[in-house]
Amino acid sequence: MMADIPKRQNIHDYLAELEDIPGTRVFTTVRACKGYWLNQFCMTLMKAENRARFKADESGYLEEWPLTEPQKQAVLDRDYNAALDEGGNIYFLAKRFFTDESFWQAVGTMSGMSASDYQAMMIAGGRSPVGLRSMKDPY
Repeated sequence: MMADIPKRQNIHDYLAELEDIPGTRVFTTVRACKGYWLNQFCMTLMKAENRARFKADESGYLEEWPLTEPQKQAVLDRDYNAALDEGGNIYFLAKRFFTDESFWQAVGTMSGMSASDYQAMMIAGGRSPVGLRSMKDPY
């Protein structure tokens, strides 16, 4: 990937360009640092006893972690796009949504679709690659 960076371009400018991809959050080192504790919390949900504890008292369980208020709220609201913005990694967040949702339900909410509509779209081949490719140039 580093070979793709023009020699005169600052790495920070290059990484900032990744933020221009509509509907996509690239998991950069900045996001990894921001979401460290959010992702660590999610990893605890791999164990059945932790899932049970979380489901019994979601807010209480979250208080055991040094999460920011926006991170806690994203978890409680099941707002996975907000969790991604707060540094969550989709592979870690999957542990969260599998505690009480299906994959289709979770990703459907992330795309603004019902679970069944999202599933049907993906089975039919997914979204077209034609269209919005940059937030700077929407057409």
